[in-house]
Amino acid sequence: MLNPVIRHITFHCTGDPYDLGLFWSELLGRPLADDDKPGDPEALIGDPAGGPGMLFVRVDEGKPAESRVHLDLRPQGRTRAEEVERAIGLGATLVADRTRPDGRGWVVLADPEGNEFCVERGELD
Repeated sequence: MLNPVIRHITFHCTGDPYDLGLFWSELLGRPLADDDKPGDPEALIGDPAGGPGMLFVRVDEGKPAESRVHLDLRPQGRTRAEEVERAIGLGATLVADRTRPDGRGWVVLADPEGNEFCVERGELD
């Protein structure tokens, strides 16, 4: 018997799922599904390499507490600082800078809905 695979990582959002999907689409360089449009109750970003997609679903309730699951991003072709600056330019907010003097560590950001994610040391750091 085969084990299950992760199909989607789902984000609940109180705003427009399409708008939140656009933020992550720009940040990760992956397109939203062709049939997604503003006002839809959900939006999907697929993974061209076959990994799990990111699904954004509208919910009525707000975020009750700190996110227990989040993404850790490793910049490709950029430094951590460049990736953080790019993410903030797309609409992320800085939550905490946990960069250590030796360059290790990470920066905690939040997407426009408040979902936290981390940017780790990049391949150019």
